[in-house]
Amino acid sequence: MPTISIDTFFACSLMVLLVLSAMATASKLLYPHINNSVDANIAERYESVSKYLLLNDGTPSNWGQNSQITPETFGLAKTGSDNPYELDIDKVSRLNSENIYTVSYAQIFTASEMPDTSFRIEVKPVFQVAVNLTAAFQGANETSYKFEITTEKQGIPVQTTLKFYVIAESYLETCHASDSDGKTYVNITLENDVNGPALLAVFATSVSNGKTVSFNAYAFAHNSTEPKTKGSYLRLSPLNYTLNVSLTYPGINLSDAYALSFNYSSTLTQTANSSQSATYNIQHLLDPSPILIVVTGQNSTSFFTEWTTYPQVPLQIGADFASSTTLSNVFAYTYLVTIESALYEYTVWLGGPRE
Repeated sequence: MPTISIDTFFACSLMVLLVLSAMATASKLLYPHINNSVDANIAERYESVSKYLLLNDGTPSNWGQNSQITPETFGLAKTGSDNPYELDIDKVSRLNSENIYTVSYAQIFTASEMPDTSFRIEVKPVFQVAVNLTAAFQGANETSYKFEITTEKQGIPVQTTLKFYVIAESYLETCHASDSDGKTYVNITLENDVNGPALLAVFATSVSNGKTVSFNAYAFAHNSTEPKTKGSYLRLSPLNYTLNVSLTYPGINLSDAYALSFNYSSTLTQTANSSQSATYNIQHLLDPSPILIVVTGQNSTSFFTEWTTYPQVPLQIGADFASSTTLSNVFAYTYLVTIESALYEYTVWLGGPRE
């Protein structure tokens, strides 16, 4: 399928969303066809359940913002929204196991009040951004890095506008946006007196729909050893526009914290700290874009960067249908949803006991 077809899909999807029609597709995963009325009835019931989880805000309605609350009944909708396909940024973030305020599948299974139905939820950007370092050229005073950026949906290129940020020790640079037909190469140059490792943050917006935004971040060595895996130093948990930073072990000193989106960047203000944690305010950025949060610091003499996003996606939570031998009649339903004005893809799998 050519790129223009994907862009047309995004534009049409938004129109359908605005007229409040469900963008749902159902597929039976364990059998190729629905071949009797019993199966059809199950599919109809599961579609209703998938919409219920999507369109209701649960009780109490503020269970997402309040970290001390476990939902009594489960729902992900944003309370008071005029758009029935808008999810609450905090309810979604609490489904991510990286968040210290996460709710478990056992808790949401109980709150769903459907003891005969197992489910799995996935929330992710509508398309994916991949970042790869392809070359490095070191000079006397600076080093240049060449990155390959690809934007695609299920292997099909997506035409986008790209925006870049580079973060290192006491260093934040905003790079000019550029257009991509699905693959582009970007050169980043850092002075050799800048200490790393460095982080390249990438935002990509569909050229046909400014609310369809995806992202990725890539840590790379610059005047440093190879960066450790994400989460080695800090656990970042955004909730109710507050960032909780948990230190994985003593001896870590925090430096700077940033909130980045496609159009805006800001420095976060620390509001509290201890030997084990710190908190920051997260500004409400008026941008239909996920917020990428970057926190930098020192572990003894080693500089590091850690990052997460708000909402905290992509995420998956729920039953493992792929390896289950006790479930049958498994269906998947995919919807186009908004979270804080940006578009995301929401999929729920539903299945019951094998008969």
